[in-house]
Amino acid sequence: MENFDHILLFKTNINCEGDKQLLHTLLDTNADIKCWSVDMEDTDCVLRIVSYTLSHPQIIELLNNHGYYCCELT
Repeated sequence: MENFDHILLFKTNINCEGDKQLLHTLLDTNADIKCWSVDMEDTDCVLRIVSYTLSHPQIIELLNNHGYYCCELT
């Protein structure tokens, strides 16, 4: 059975291209993030991050510190 613990899912309020561009600045420069995507068409504006070392609370703190709503999607 495959382990998906390294895929982190979040509910956010990232809903426009301007927000997505800021994410590029925040997430693309983080070596611990292998890849990420945000679905702005989903009502939860789902942010998906692949990381083998970061935790949900670390990502939540990063986004909250930049003024975004972010919580773990369960």
